[in-house]
Amino acid sequence: MRCARCSFDNPDDARFCAQCGQRLARSCPACGHEVGAVDRFCSHCGTALGEAQAATDTETPLAPIGYTPSHLSERILAEQAALVARGAGSGERKTISVLFADMAGSTALIHGLDPEEVRQLIDPVLALMMEAVHHYEGYVAKSLGDGILALFGAPIAHEDHAQRALYAALRMQDAMRRYADRLRLAQGIPLQIRIGIHTGEVVVRSIRTEDLRTDYDPVGQTIHIASRMEGIATPGTIVVSEATHRLTEGYIDYRALGVTPVKGLPEPMAAFEVLGLGPLRTRLQVAASRGLAPFVGRHDEMAQLQQAFGRASRGEGQIVGVVGEPGVGKSRLFYEFKLATEKSCLVLETFSVSHGKAFPYRPLIELLRNYLHLGPQDDERRRREIITGKILTLDRSLEAGLPYLFYLLGLDEPDSELARMDPTLRRQRTFEAIKRILERESLEQPLELIFEDLQWLDRETEAFLDYFSAGLASSAILLLVNYRPEYRHQWGQTSYYSQLHLDPLGQAEAAELLDALLGDDPSLTALRPRLLTQTEGNPFFIEEVVQTLAEEQVLEGEAGHYRLRQMPVGLQIPTSVQGVLSARIDRLPADGKQLLQTLAVIGKEFPGVWYSGSWTSPKRRCGVGWHGCRPASSSMNGRPFRRSSTPSSMA
Repeated sequence: MRCARCSFDNPDDARFCAQCGQRLARSCPACGHEVGAVDRFCSHCGTALGEAQAATDTETPLAPIGYTPSHLSERILAEQAALVARGAGSGERKTISVLFADMAGSTALIHGLDPEEVRQLIDPVLALMMEAVHHYEGYVAKSLGDGILALFGAPIAHEDHAQRALYAALRMQDAMRRYADRLRLAQGIPLQIRIGIHTGEVVVRSIRTEDLRTDYDPVGQTIHIASRMEGIATPGTIVVSEATHRLTEGYIDYRALGVTPVKGLPEPMAAFEVLGLGPLRTRLQVAASRGLAPFVGRHDEMAQLQQAFGRASRGEGQIVGVVGEPGVGKSRLFYEFKLATEKSCLVLETFSVSHGKAFPYRPLIELLRNYLHLGPQDDERRRREIITGKILTLDRSLEAGLPYLFYLLGLDEPDSELARMDPTLRRQRTFEAIKRILERESLEQPLELIFEDLQWLDRETEAFLDYFSAGLASSAILLLVNYRPEYRHQWGQTSYYSQLHLDPLGQAEAAELLDALLGDDPSLTALRPRLLTQTEGNPFFIEEVVQTLAEEQVLEGEAGHYRLRQMPVGLQIPTSVQGVLSARIDRLPADGKQLLQTLAVIGKEFPGVWYSGSWTSPKRRCGVGWHGCRPASSSMNGRPFRRSSTPSSMA
């Protein structure tokens, strides 16, 4: 048996490595649980330990350091350093999404094959599995013979870890189908993989710097449930638990599979098969599909946007940046403003997603597709016809830019000269072609361009915005962008740029929103102040907490007409909010995160204010923010604090 630590070949009956002393153990290929040498089934998840296990046990399980891309390794090691710096030796609790994937029917496929032939068959499958995980910044915790165990949300925190796990699974299946088609034609061997995903809690204890192995403890059998989802998946399919389904419904299309028993759990769990990508891409679109909450407040911000629109309509191009923390309503503000102006201008909108940096030009491509009205059902020939007709109808002088549009939209000929052109020159001419189209369109009617979530913008689209905005002042164009406070740009020095800071709702506005969501039943009287205190005016938090209480049947009835069944002992942080908080907190400096953790234990109020690097009396309220914990009403050496929007009780 080969040692997983030092790769030394030991006798089959060895219990410890003769080279380094590491304990040798056989593990289940599905869940990684240690199994006995003569066991035929895993006692943890029930997986059969057949010939596939025997064949792969002789091979060295690669440590994560051997297959994790360098840019992800650096981030994982940085997280470990921060973990050590803040003294979190006992680990940190994380809500993550766990993905299991393995080859279906591998035991029968490898029967009678030489171990080298087995590896030649399995290694490409493992490689494509890992590539899909790494593409969405997941972490492959274990290579399990003919499959993998991957984590999304730890060690690298992501607020959309469940979506990333699903996107990785879809990418994995797509790559597997292409590989299997080639293998079937060449060797007549049918290959398929099955994938299971579950979202739950784990405790991440440590990350070994020498090999990137992570020690984690399952909480509530998170790993086991993910393994169970994989076990009920048929070859070529993806199955997820109800927890994952709840977080990704709308982004992904599903088919309900009913309930399935899970060993160790008293009640069976609902399972869902993934059918493909859903129609929704943003949080606002998901909220709209459920029914948008009333739009409250924001009168001053709407007035400022209207003033900018008036100037742009007169040919004085404007850029307005709306800055705010997650959940304060940046996208909703643009949505309401778009409804108020769309009859008097042409509105084009696009957005970035948190994993969008891996997709160059994605927001720009989405903007062009919306402008050109390209549908998913249009084939390549039809798309070329639509683009050509649209551009030449607008202005025949724009014809020279058509090849660059075709190239950007993936419609260029295989032997196109643009593919061999200098990339910098090609990008410059592509930008010029798009800019000319948008400026020419603004001569017909005012143009309102909306770019959402610039903090996730890829470099290529960001370069286009810098290029496009430079000559905006003399056009009838209003460019609306929103982003979180950490994003940096160079537009602040231009006279036609203005910035709006979007704060949480005031007490009266938050109460108005909460009343609209809950209703006016007398049983809710005691609950309202608790919700207002904990959500602190963040509209997204307010909506998610109410939604969670309804799902947990603390509230009964329907939206706007709820009744309280029983007063909850404590308000749980919704999983969707946990993801936002975890990702934000993990980006804090080590000392800031340690301070936040300390203050979470102390509470929201304690005696002391910050002055000259130390805490002094008198007693002040502490508003725990995205960037650390600060008093809500005090000053730092004469400089006033601005209150943060993060609910300190939730952080």
